Amino acid sequence: MENLLHFYVNRLGISLEEAKRQTVKFEKIEIPKKTIILNSGETENYLYFIVEGIVRFFMHKTHPTEPPKEITFSFIAKNMFYSAYDSFITRNPCEYNVQALQNTVVYRIHHLDVHDLYENTKIGNYIGRISAEQLYLKKAQREISLVSHNAEERYLNLLKSYPEYILQIPLKYIASYLGITPQALSRIRRYIS
Repeated sequence: MENLLHFYVNRLGISLEEAKRQTVKFEKIEIPKKTIILNSGETENYLYFIVEGIVRFFMHKTHPTEPPKEITFSFIAKNMFYSAYDSFITRNPCEYNVQALQNTVVYRIHHLDVHDLYENTKIGNYIGRISAEQLYLKKAQREISLVSHNAEERYLNLLKSYPEYILQIPLKYIASYLGITPQALSRIRRYIS
């Protein structure tokens, strides 16, 4: 709980006492490596805070004339909130999957408890807004990167964002995230080494 309390106190600027009140409904979960946390077609019921590990968001792409493949579109790591947020807020089934890439430790809070905090505490809405802003910024940065940076620049940005994890993420997931082949990623890695 220390990581989550630290985030609330130092990043959100609230008192330790208020942080403890806000985090009481979070539960600690340990997720084994390669576990699918949320499958496509399921509704997201939790908002998560990662204490240790990394998760990826991906979808299965199928085309009648091509073999099916997975498309990775996001990574979220330590000290960040995550959720299949579109499903979380709309209560509609998710169109993608969420997977732990490593043994991952999270604190999670149920959708109903989040709304209870929104409705019954002054700081709840503020915390909800900060979480939503963090998720939105990550999404916006990804979209801007895809249209304004080449593959090498996108890789360098990913390396900067996740320095302690980049070598632990399988090459095929990084390549998919960058929108290139694993062979092209290998060439980029050799070039910048």
